[in-house]
Amino acid sequence: MRHIGLRVLFVLLSSLAMAPAIAEVRILAFGDSLTYGSGVAREDGFVPQLEAWLHAHGATDVVVLNAGVPGETTAEGRERIAPVLDQTRPDAVLLALGANDLLRGLSASRMFSNLDAILGEVSGEGLPALLAGLPAPPTWRREDRATYLETFRTIAQEHDAIFVPSFLGGMSGRGFLAVRRMMQPDGIHPNADGVRANVAAIGPKVRELAARVRAVRER
Repeated sequence: MRHIGLRVLFVLLSSLAMAPAIAEVRILAFGDSLTYGSGVAREDGFVPQLEAWLHAHGATDVVVLNAGVPGETTAEGRERIAPVLDQTRPDAVLLALGANDLLRGLSASRMFSNLDAILGEVSGEGLPALLAGLPAPPTWRREDRATYLETFRTIAQEHDAIFVPSFLGGMSGRGFLAVRRMMQPDGIHPNADGVRANVAAIGPKVRELAARVRAVRER
């Protein structure tokens, strides 16, 4: 009986050794300080929280790579995207840039041109992408805000990218005081609770992005 038990154990271990490893889905989070996780503990940043959310919701094969650079504009991201893709070799890209362009009052048309170019680099590598927009400045006219959002959407469609209207979508519609409690003292970056809310809002779309990667592999 002892020999039979050892034989069964050997067969089980051999089967495990020969089983193919689950291929990771590597998603590059390409953005600025919001992506990087400025001002919060490392585990409370956008990338760790997003990866944890995905694992908790069935996408256990996803690894999220942090390619956020605090203070970066879309023009700087346009220069950086090609070498970062070459260095990291991701399976998909989550693009979330533009906040610093808006904060510095840079040209919105140039911002969109840069985002279009970045997605062009990504799609040129055959990688699925997600474009996360940003809220328009409240001082803009209503029609200008509508055009701004539609431009984000159009760029995403042109590159067959998944579109999320706002990277900060989990904090929208909650009222001023509720949003303030989810912000750091600088009034610009979300705190851990704010990041958690934003991750919960964007998470299903990132899971869809991972599904696109798997679908391509199965063809």
